[in-house]
Amino acid sequence: MTTNKLLPYGLTLIRVIVGIVFLAHGSQKLFSYGIGGVAAGMGQIGLPLPFVSATLVTFTEFLGGLALILGLGTRLAAAPIAFAMLIAVTVAHGAGGFFLPTGFEYALTLLTLNVALILTGPGAFALDNVIGAASALRTPDVSAAGVRPQHRIA
Repeated sequence: MTTNKLLPYGLTLIRVIVGIVFLAHGSQKLFSYGIGGVAAGMGQIGLPLPFVSATLVTFTEFLGGLALILGLGTRLAAAPIAFAMLIAVTVAHGAGGFFLPTGFEYALTLLTLNVALILTGPGAFALDNVIGAASALRTPDVSAAGVRPQHRIA
């Protein structure tokens, strides 16, 4: 089996661009609409506990987007974002058909990209990799159960 040496860089592009999209949307909700405005919109489409939902979605998008850009806790950040997009696909845009401006194609694409990040990890240039490398230095390798090759002296 051959490996694609460019795969980590492709994942990085996906992670950073998806992170930018969510940081921008979270910023818009937080600084332009405000939690109250987002909650009003969520109440209009019938989401339960609209203020709680608005708060969770706003900070999930804002902080999750920032985490994706940095590659910090990539899988952990992508999971709640994917859940938010699942709700967006099914509740907010489901009745609007597939195509934008009211359809679910964009939310479905973002859902799929976040699920892909959960499955694959951050790619290159991620703080996850630095943290992982640092923890690997502190953690002994027990994969070979301490068995080392024997060297014979001839």
